[in-house]
Amino acid sequence: MSDIAINQVIAQMRTMAAAAGSESASPEQVTGGNFSSLMQDSIEQVNASMMEAKALATSFESGDPQTSVTEVMIASQRAGLEFQAMTEVRNKLLSAYQEIMSMQV
Repeated sequence: MSDIAINQVIAQMRTMAAAAGSESASPEQVTGGNFSSLMQDSIEQVNASMMEAKALATSFESGDPQTSVTEVMIASQRAGLEFQAMTEVRNKLLSAYQEIMSMQV
């Protein structure tokens, strides 16, 4: 991976961190549609990352000189981490749902 690509990844991470820090939505601003679209977007983003990692791996395996093993490994690890994070969020949501359903009204 070139220095330019690494700098782009770092810039994206900083942008995402800044966006996450500045988003402080009040309860009035959150609607049901936003949550479902947020989850759908997250799933699509993880899927795209996994497909990109698979495409890079296939490209490397076919002997493409433009693809380096470091690019393949970084993309693969990033896709794996994103998938694990999404799975943990799903587990927490399921746990919260089960806790709410077990409450007596």
